[in-house]
Amino acid sequence: MRALATALAVPAAVLTGALVLAGCSSDSGSDGGGGISVSGAYMPQPVSDDMAAGFLTIVNDGGTKAELTSVTSDVGEVTMHETADGTMEEVQNLAVPAHGQLVFKSGGTHLMFDKLTHKPEQGQTVSVELHFAKADPVVVKMPVKSATYIPETGH
Repeated sequence: MRALATALAVPAAVLTGALVLAGCSSDSGSDGGGGISVSGAYMPQPVSDDMAAGFLTIVNDGGTKAELTSVTSDVGEVTMHETADGTMEEVQNLAVPAHGQLVFKSGGTHLMFDKLTHKPEQGQTVSVELHFAKADPVVVKMPVKSATYIPETGH
């Protein structure tokens, strides 16, 4: 009987471990092992036909700082912006600290989409690619939410 219990416990432990690992994966994007992952990505449905914003959190589990150098999308041109003292300013790169995160949120660091090829609608998904100085690009599927959407995370 003890042999049967042991035989059943090993596959159960393996299955439990696989489920735990699956629960830790990003639903939005990952670089496949370089320590960079993305969560909470979304685009509020744009109110204009040619501009939109995007928000997400980039997590760096690696031991060295990552540098986000650009963002691209087939929906339009994408630039990175920071807002400080009520002034929005375009930036060329952003640091993601080692064992830290970079949060893109309303009123702070965010993505701006210009010259949209089409106006994304609520329920659609926009694909963006994050480019890093010393890491592989990360493709993120960004769901389009209502124009008034406020995520539980607050960004």
